[in-house]
Amino acid sequence: MSELYVPSDAASAQVRKSAIRLSDGRELIYFDDREPYVSGSANRTETDIRGLEPLDIQSEIRLDVLTGDYVAIAAHRMNRTYLPPANENPLAPSRPGEPPTEIPAPDYDVVVFENRFPTFSGGAGRCEVVCFTSDPTESFATLSERRARTVIEAWADRTEVLSALPGTRQVVPFENRGEEIGVTLTHPHGQIYAYPYLPPRTQALVRQAREHRAAGGGSLLADVLVDEQRARVRMVLRGERWSAYVPLAAKWPLELMLAPHRDVPDLAALTEDERAELAVVYLDLLRRVDRFFPGVARTPYIAAWHQAPVGQDRELGRLHMQLFSVMRAPGRLKFLAGSESAMGAWINDTTPERIAGRLREVA
Repeated sequence: MSELYVPSDAASAQVRKSAIRLSDGRELIYFDDREPYVSGSANRTETDIRGLEPLDIQSEIRLDVLTGDYVAIAAHRMNRTYLPPANENPLAPSRPGEPPTEIPAPDYDVVVFENRFPTFSGGAGRCEVVCFTSDPTESFATLSERRARTVIEAWADRTEVLSALPGTRQVVPFENRGEEIGVTLTHPHGQIYAYPYLPPRTQALVRQAREHRAAGGGSLLADVLVDEQRARVRMVLRGERWSAYVPLAAKWPLELMLAPHRDVPDLAALTEDERAELAVVYLDLLRRVDRFFPGVARTPYIAAWHQAPVGQDRELGRLHMQLFSVMRAPGRLKFLAGSESAMGAWINDTTPERIAGRLREVA
């Protein structure tokens, strides 16, 4: 198990937040960590020149009475942008001589804006896009610790703001990476969903946490972390404030969890020291993930930050990140066939102990 070193200059972050409106009324927020903007020496004055008309988005949420799961019906997403050529990247900066993009500025650090093709609409929920960098050739794993910290500040800010919206039940930042996952834009970015209902996984976690507490346990997620720290065999990394481990019943060929040592409901509640260490440990883990499969330069993955529910059952949740990959070997994917897709009965072709061992090996 690796020990974590956090450099002293990672202890604080200066980020300046400024918001504008795009031509169709959507909100866009800059999170600047470089001059001249971070100190306020200059202000963001760019405007969206595209003259977009507001989209008529009519999504709805329906209840599957057979399972109790909610399903978002969002037919307008069928026509969203799909793997455009490099000169039509909608997440690139808007530069002279090139088509204007979603970001009016000629350069940026981290940007958050309302998704033009959202899953939710009509005031029930909100979907935002988070651009990690203006450089389309990078990935989160190649960011500097300073830039990773800026992304964390953006996640924390949006978590706090979206949690305060009427009807929000859970806020989840996540990243899909790789065409194998099904990404439609290759520019390094993620999303943040403010769900107007509790997703099925959160409902299950709340149910298990309630039963665990009724049986005399404490916080389920905290108790699991302590158990993994004691067992050590599935531990990947242990820092002063964060630990990473492979779940006992991992479903995917590559899966890991990252959790704070302190009981924290969400990213907005993290201290300065916890955010500083998170920037270091998260980059460490992502770089290990990229070395996991021999000969694979960038491992496809989904990384999701599970945060405590907003309102009811909040005390049963606890911040943690789950990362998994659909790749089971170089050039081979794990397809969710009959047992997994039809019945929800998972089969893993490897063991959590082997996964953890490999993640320690590639440190």
